[in-house]
Amino acid sequence: MDFDFTDQQCQVRDAVERLCAPFDGDYWLERDRTGTFPHDFYKAIADQGWLGITMPTDVGGAGLGVTEAALMMQTIAQSGAGMSGASAVHLNVFGLQPVVVYGTDEQRARFLPPLIAGQEKACFGVTEPDAGLNTTQISTFARREGDHYIVSGRKIWISTAQVADKILLLARTTPLDQVKRKTHGLSLFYTDLDRARIEVREIPKMGRSAVDSNMLFIDDLVVPASDLIGEENEGFRQILHGLNPERILIAAEAIGLGRAALRRAANYAREREVFDRPIGMNQSIQHPLAKAWAQLEAADLMVWKAAAAYDAGQDCGAEANAAKYLAAEAAFEACQTAILTHGGMGYAKEYHVERYMREAWIPRIAPVSMQLILSYLAEQVLDQPKSY
Repeated sequence: MDFDFTDQQCQVRDAVERLCAPFDGDYWLERDRTGTFPHDFYKAIADQGWLGITMPTDVGGAGLGVTEAALMMQTIAQSGAGMSGASAVHLNVFGLQPVVVYGTDEQRARFLPPLIAGQEKACFGVTEPDAGLNTTQISTFARREGDHYIVSGRKIWISTAQVADKILLLARTTPLDQVKRKTHGLSLFYTDLDRARIEVREIPKMGRSAVDSNMLFIDDLVVPASDLIGEENEGFRQILHGLNPERILIAAEAIGLGRAALRRAANYAREREVFDRPIGMNQSIQHPLAKAWAQLEAADLMVWKAAAAYDAGQDCGAEANAAKYLAAEAAFEACQTAILTHGGMGYAKEYHVERYMREAWIPRIAPVSMQLILSYLAEQVLDQPKSY
């Protein structure tokens, strides 16, 4: 059993680390303060081809696996960019996997190269205010009229919609009361985010202000039939293809965030002197830092176990969900420990750890709650009756 990364994976990590270096803590602090999307950081990622890390080589991608993608995203978060940096590129790195898997050759050639080059940005339109995680209950409807669809409905918590050009949109194409299975009758589209037909209303939120979250009001959006991905009415099955990789990426990002917070806390504990000695000499400071490190490293192992299983074509649902749960909890504990290590200064924005603490809530909540993950693991791993 080999726990080391390959030479190629180390090269990915080192190259991304160098790219992130100019975008220091003060850069991300300013983006958080002003709520400004990190366009120059996004451009740097795109210019070096990292947006296509998992995309096929025939459309300009690198053709690498979710392991390399997770390593890239973890490195971004760990650099100090946290969830702000990771979320700025997260969807564009792996969100279009349904297009890769189910799209036609023409669609892949039309949609993927502009995304990889950074010429277009995408957002992911699935969640709705009245459905939440019960995706089969979404009510956004796409009505076929000749060579196009007319789409109307609402979506919520749509990241990057303020800056996106495209939307990967899930809508019902057959009414729920006319299908035999609740998962049937949903269709997936990748189409223009037409702001004449889609009102994008930003949601003020606790953290990650650099990357917007939004409510979308869709009113008679015209979607060409050529923008339908895969088969009509099979969209639910298509989006499932990306769920495990998304959990793995979120988990990797959470570990990176926790490490960034822990690094600042450890440095502060060495440098801050009270009663003529560094506070890091006190076991009441040392032990929580050591515990946070151990928890992050343990969760990190589950991330790479899940990623390796996915890249090997194995079932990894339990591992991917466990990785997301463990990493989110470990990151949250590390960020909380970082604030407590700083004492009162941990509450000050200039020390950055309060920003990390606000961002640490994201992997705990999204894209699926802690409680639902535990219910899934109880059912799938421990053979308990389904509770939801």
